[in-house]
Amino acid sequence: MGKRGRGRGGGDRGRGRNAPRTDRSQRVDYTEVAKNNKLFEGYYNQLSIFEDDEKEKFWAALRRELPNSFRFAGSKRQAIPVLKILKERYIPEITSIEYDGAKVEPPTAIPWFPHQLAWQMTTPKSVVRKFGPFKSFQQFLVSETSVGNISRQEIVSMIPPLLMDIRPGMTVMDLCAAPGSKSAQLIEMVHGGEESRIRKVLRDQNQRDEREVSPDGELVIEEINDELEHGDWSDQGRSTGLLIANDVEYKRAHMLIHQIKRLHSPNLIVTNHDATMYPSIKLSSEVGADGKPAQSRYLKFDRVLADVPCTGDGTSRKNVNVWKDWVPGNALGLYPTQVRILVRALQMAKAGGRVVYSTCSMNPVENEAVISSAIERCGVRRQGLKSWIVMDRDGTIYDTWAQVEHRPGKLVEGMFPPKESLPLDRCIRIYPHLQDTGGFFITVLEKRSEIKARPEAEPHQTESKSSIIAAVDEIEARPTNGTDPAPKIDALDSIAPPNTAEDGGHTSAVARQNKENAPTEPISLRKHTLDDQADVYMSAKRPKFREEVEPPAARGEEDRQVHWPPPPGAQLDISRPEAANLSQPGLANEKAAPASSAPKPQTTADYKTQRHFGHQQRYEEPFKYLPSNHPELESIYAFYDLSPHFPRDRFMVRNAMGSPAKTIYYTSRLAREILTANEGTGIKFVHCGVKFFVKQDVQKEDTCRWRIQTEGLPIVEAWVGEERVV
Repeated sequence: MGKRGRGRGGGDRGRGRNAPRTDRSQRVDYTEVAKNNKLFEGYYNQLSIFEDDEKEKFWAALRRELPNSFRFAGSKRQAIPVLKILKERYIPEITSIEYDGAKVEPPTAIPWFPHQLAWQMTTPKSVVRKFGPFKSFQQFLVSETSVGNISRQEIVSMIPPLLMDIRPGMTVMDLCAAPGSKSAQLIEMVHGGEESRIRKVLRDQNQRDEREVSPDGELVIEEINDELEHGDWSDQGRSTGLLIANDVEYKRAHMLIHQIKRLHSPNLIVTNHDATMYPSIKLSSEVGADGKPAQSRYLKFDRVLADVPCTGDGTSRKNVNVWKDWVPGNALGLYPTQVRILVRALQMAKAGGRVVYSTCSMNPVENEAVISSAIERCGVRRQGLKSWIVMDRDGTIYDTWAQVEHRPGKLVEGMFPPKESLPLDRCIRIYPHLQDTGGFFITVLEKRSEIKARPEAEPHQTESKSSIIAAVDEIEARPTNGTDPAPKIDALDSIAPPNTAEDGGHTSAVARQNKENAPTEPISLRKHTLDDQADVYMSAKRPKFREEVEPPAARGEEDRQVHWPPPPGAQLDISRPEAANLSQPGLANEKAAPASSAPKPQTTADYKTQRHFGHQQRYEEPFKYLPSNHPELESIYAFYDLSPHFPRDRFMVRNAMGSPAKTIYYTSRLAREILTANEGTGIKFVHCGVKFFVKQDVQKEDTCRWRIQTEGLPIVEAWVGEERVV
């Protein structure tokens, strides 16, 4: 689901700015909580979304408990056998159960989810957990969830990844990823068809080597035939795509790792950054024709998911705190953060890429208003709303910006319906009473060309003609003798006098930025603590972000996808008062260093003394790749008779010395390029790689000191020599 009150692209779930914390020991049953809130009900009733008869159904659905739902995870070949167990064993068993004198309804498949891999059940969770006849079914759910075969996920939360249309080889970003259910869905799509492709590659190799090959099943043959036409075969059938999952809150980033590392993907990187100013990720520089490194390259994404922090009033069926804590100020406070995240998502997407924006809120201030504001800055199922009302903190309703423009408060123009005609009816709204789900909002934006986002503090200006065309029209209208160009030049100077000031005192923020690559003005963000699990995750100090402005590409390089110029990875602006007052010597040295200076190699001691936003940064071991001819790797290749077709340049360790002490990890090719090119740049990588080899104590000389870890076994098993397979 969209995250409730999650600060700037992550953090813990929230409960309203001044709402008291809930004592876990005093929580009551969902059915015993009074589900009434005059402001909540009054606002949505005045939106006039529904007719009177449908309005009653809407509120009745919000007051009912949400059905249980789950999804079969992993590859299709893994999921189908587990689904078969549910159908053949547990559904007949559940059908025979009676509760409160009535037959229990068994789980039913969600009709629109591919291959019937998503299911829901109307029986309350408390009954499934405590009623004896459900014991075996409950154990089935728990055990399969623990090994990653089942994901407990709300139905509407499954929709955004499906709309991203992920294809082989794509790079994907999940900006606000924790707790990770959508990220797990995305990484499955990144690896889509991989097992079948590798099976085909190995089959062909074995046939060339005249080895015996076991026959493929119908499902495998069907997948191979599909992959022959659409699959990615560039890396021996292995997936070349990548998912970067991010969350601003460090603890939630590790919760995310716990959720998705069960899928054992080498094509996953987890980062810990503020999504509103996520740093550009550098790629290795290509060598030009003259043998010198070409212009730096920066990663852009084929698909970006912005499942942003929100008030979460669409989750009131499972989160009863919404009923007692809902106030209009929650949405008003989150709106600026949501716009910033969406704008940043659009900046990071490739031209032709796709951005999916979603929330678990039904409030148009968090939905259509955010979409229209982001489009206005960048220039780029029930229908979305074209008009709506806005409620301020006091509960006063406003229809237009003109009614509130000169009054003090938190309302801003972007929260109101846009003056320009935008097709906001193409947005998707999901209401609880339509399909017995939670409330949700989803929009798919396709980036048609590169953008220059207007700085947030700069007012929007609408002109009937471009300034150049207007100037030309006025010059042409002035009388001249028809031969002497001087009068027209003088006329141009009088209309648009040349700016001789070096600093461009009256130059717009965008012009200054394009000319000098200057950072945008800092905009402080309010910290929202909106739930009983909220932690104070970040101080007010934060690095500035530099917008990307791309110069015309050189001839023959038009398709290169780069961010230029790169924003600083983790550098505080020394001009900010709060930065100037910092007294940490290590941080002061980092501020004084020019942005263009080359990063110095960092030792373990350097990593441990790093500071983050004025606080001691949590220590993360660096990522160091091993040379393919490392003696320890050579012994592994020989002992396991590892196929030469298996890549040998993607093994890494997690220590500053770069020595294989305990564990060796394996990553994808693109992950290696990103981690290597961005070492020491300040990007906070939290997780990458699958545990592949673990050192063990051995007594015999002919026994390898490294054993294959369970997580890496599915990846390497097919490439190990036959004498090592039992």
